[in-house]
Amino acid sequence: MTTRLELQPWMTQPETVALMAALGEARFVGGVVRNALLDKPITDIDIATPLRPEKVAERLQAAGIKAVPTGIDHGTVTAVVKGKPFEVTTLRRDVATDGRHAVVAFTTDWALDAQRRDFTMNALYADAEGNVFDTVGGVEDALAGRVRFVGDAQTRIREDYLRILRLFRFHAWYGQTPLDADALYACEREKAGLAKLSGERIAKEVLKLLEAENPIPVLIAMGKIGVLEEIVPGASDIMRLRRLAAIDAARGAAPDGLLRLAALLPSDRAVLVAQVVVARWKLSNAQKERLIAAAGASKDIAPFTDRAQARRLKYWLGAGPWQDQLMLALAEETCATEQWRAILAATDDLDVPKFPLRGEDVLARGVSPGPQVGKVLHAVETWWVENGFPEDATLLAARLDEAVKTDAI
Repeated sequence: MTTRLELQPWMTQPETVALMAALGEARFVGGVVRNALLDKPITDIDIATPLRPEKVAERLQAAGIKAVPTGIDHGTVTAVVKGKPFEVTTLRRDVATDGRHAVVAFTTDWALDAQRRDFTMNALYADAEGNVFDTVGGVEDALAGRVRFVGDAQTRIREDYLRILRLFRFHAWYGQTPLDADALYACEREKAGLAKLSGERIAKEVLKLLEAENPIPVLIAMGKIGVLEEIVPGASDIMRLRRLAAIDAARGAAPDGLLRLAALLPSDRAVLVAQVVVARWKLSNAQKERLIAAAGASKDIAPFTDRAQARRLKYWLGAGPWQDQLMLALAEETCATEQWRAILAATDDLDVPKFPLRGEDVLARGVSPGPQVGKVLHAVETWWVENGFPEDATLLAARLDEAVKTDAI
């Protein structure tokens, strides 16, 4: 049966039309075709072509399109049309693989290119008129929500061990049927290969997995075959994550992969495991700080913290860490929906003022520059926070004078 896509806005936009016209021999490939079939959002538009990379660059330049050799060894040229990037990759087949990287040879055979891809739903091609080309049963699998390896699962995994995590990630996002038994068995047998992968690749896949609307069934499956333990040591109890995902769903909030990762950490050694994860995954500095802060959540935060205490905690922690730690505290408890709704409503509008004093206020009172300035400021700031952030400037000045006179440290 021939499958045809209705012409999509992304197919008819001027940049796409110009690029396809410049290449001549090209088809849309992978996720863009899959998501169009499933009526899901389109992000990146990837294109495959039998043209060799140098010919691709030549045609792009002739059409006035910028060509960037982003992955030239693997046949990928990034075409930039009016500021919009498209990845254009030459058809290829694997010559050699080591579980992380592949040595490829270029080909003009579309079916051979499809055979080297991971899942059938990702081995789909469509031309500029919307005609879909499928040599592996990917259309049927995509529409059924069946995540199935192209060919033998173990062979595909041994080519690139990241495909273990991709199986679970794609199932979390697209799966509508039970996980493929052969694929699960292959993942269990080959899970030690995950140690060969770079941390950056692991982080990218797992965080995407955790951003699925409901990753819980997939995580349970990963836990049963020991894959979850390979990437997040001790992450065997996912009840806190289950509750956090339920709160997200009920609030209509977008899933936050990093916060969900924090919820997955074992509560008895969360900071230690967070440190292991950030080192292994090569997370950004901002991600590292956020995850470790969430892992070391203050035990003073509880779902039933009173408003005044909540305001003090939000001040000392900062708005972002406060929100993270509040959500994790809620997920620790088995609360009725009405309870956590009331807690979030009561704390959502907490205003936290800025401390009005500065170092120059201390210096103006005769304190010499140095560590003593910070100590005096901290003493006054602590008093100010514990007393409900008074706005009376005279009262605050008097407290500062007292701190300076008595050293109040």
